[in-house]
Amino acid sequence: MAGHTQQPSGRGNPGPAPSPSPGPGPGPGASERVALKKEIGLVSACTIIIGNIIGSGIFISPKGVLEHCGSVGLALFVWVLGGGITALGSLCYAELGVAIPKSGGDYAYVTEIFGGLAGFLLLWSAVLIMYPTSLAVISMTFSNYVLQPVFPNCIPPAAASRALSMACLMLLTWVNSSSVRWATRIQDVFTGGKLLALSLIIGVGFVQIFQGHFEELRPSNAFDFWMTPSVGHLALAFLQGSFAFSGWNFLNYVTEELVDPRKNLPRAIFISIPLVTFVYTFTNVAYFTAMSPQELLASNAVAVTFGEKLLGYFAWVMPVSVALSTFGGINGYLFTSSRLCFSGAREGHLPSLLAMIHVRHCTPIPALLVCGGATAVIMLVGDTYTLINYVSFINYLCYGVTILGLLVLRWRWPALHRPIKVNLLVPIAYLVFWAFLLVFSFISEPMVCGVGVIIILTGVPIFFLGVFWRSKPKCVHRLTGLPGGGGKWSLPALPTARRHGQALEDTMRHLWSLEAAVSVYMLFMRRCFCKKKKKKKKKFLSWGKEEIRLLEACGKEALKMWTGSPVSASPLAFPGKVYE
Repeated sequence: MAGHTQQPSGRGNPGPAPSPSPGPGPGPGASERVALKKEIGLVSACTIIIGNIIGSGIFISPKGVLEHCGSVGLALFVWVLGGGITALGSLCYAELGVAIPKSGGDYAYVTEIFGGLAGFLLLWSAVLIMYPTSLAVISMTFSNYVLQPVFPNCIPPAAASRALSMACLMLLTWVNSSSVRWATRIQDVFTGGKLLALSLIIGVGFVQIFQGHFEELRPSNAFDFWMTPSVGHLALAFLQGSFAFSGWNFLNYVTEELVDPRKNLPRAIFISIPLVTFVYTFTNVAYFTAMSPQELLASNAVAVTFGEKLLGYFAWVMPVSVALSTFGGINGYLFTSSRLCFSGAREGHLPSLLAMIHVRHCTPIPALLVCGGATAVIMLVGDTYTLINYVSFINYLCYGVTILGLLVLRWRWPALHRPIKVNLLVPIAYLVFWAFLLVFSFISEPMVCGVGVIIILTGVPIFFLGVFWRSKPKCVHRLTGLPGGGGKWSLPALPTARRHGQALEDTMRHLWSLEAAVSVYMLFMRRCFCKKKKKKKKKFLSWGKEEIRLLEACGKEALKMWTGSPVSASPLAFPGKVYE
């Protein structure tokens, strides 16, 4: 069929094969586009994957995996098999990443292959629940472990824990807003720190083994079941372990910022996934050299218990190491989840403000603020740990749909250029395991899985109201900042600061207040964390000429918006030089 030879069009529908050349160059009056910089090399790519996977999961999930498995040996088998399944999934994502080289990961691929509704549902569940909840869990784990030495004999106060989590989140949001290079450097440093922490655990575990303290690992004890696990229990054990492995696909969210993605994307995956699987498996082995299964199940902080039993006076090293690990995990999740919002807005599924980039820093500041804000709300709502099962179920559901798209892509576009092409048995094997996991998880925990499905399906009316409905009233467009008559949230051409002679985009006339808020936030964080020169004695939060000019421009645009007069260009030059 002729349709089988067409290439993906970029909007979820098959279209003609793209031309190698971009077409005629822009004329003198054409807009210049601001794009994300390609600053992520192979080392940074590996640290993004490792940093996102190794967060709080390895310090939380061992208890849940062991509880559902019923024996030490079966729990270790689940960790090894979980790493193998993750490797199969990462191979499929490597092919998708070089065949559809767009930022956005799962969302970009599902939208490209299955269309707008499927992509929007994935985006909806990710932005609403998956990533904010995961970020909140990691942030709270960070604050709990930092405060643990201060409150050695009791649980840290909830208010102090939330305050520290918020401060950490604000700091890393500012860092990611200021520079991609700073964010990746932090990721590099803290990824090394977390590997050192886990290496300490593994090293102490090997010392225990050499000294003969491995009673729980002997075959006679390792497979001594204190409960007979059902197939449903095994499925739930894999769901618990999947939370520790979540983040393995995050490099696909930043493909456009990757240097030579056709080479570095698969290389980073091939290096990172086996390394993480090795570290996770032997970390659990080390835990069992120091603790019996009953002690591990009774512990609320496995790493702290491990340190107290084996490190003596140096037990404080473990909470500090876990804090470093989770700090890097927060940075990695924030970095990549903001790119998902950016990609969703660029495809027309979120307000166009979220697809805007700072012209000097080349960072998606609005998307970062939305991700950080959603995480802060979830942290304030209540205990986020109860949502881990929901997150794991939705994660696996999205992974399976994306890899199913790989088979659809092979069938619909067989002539598509694929620098990497995995054996067909790889996605089929993953999908068989995926179907087994979801079916038996649904049987064992119908309430948890049912709520996960409902969360995804709540996006259907939002899609039809926000995207599919083409004749929205003007009041809706004013509220959302959407241009009238389109029916889709679209990103206008990105003018730069040099386009002072042209009018501001209609979209941004209605978003001046958010611009002011972003500007004040960036100014506040700059005053808090940047060093001041000694010669200039400025008061805290003193206003410079640039800040005053910025707020004056925002006020002028506000008056023009409410009076209905034509809006002329201002020094802000939306949405190119957005917040300088």
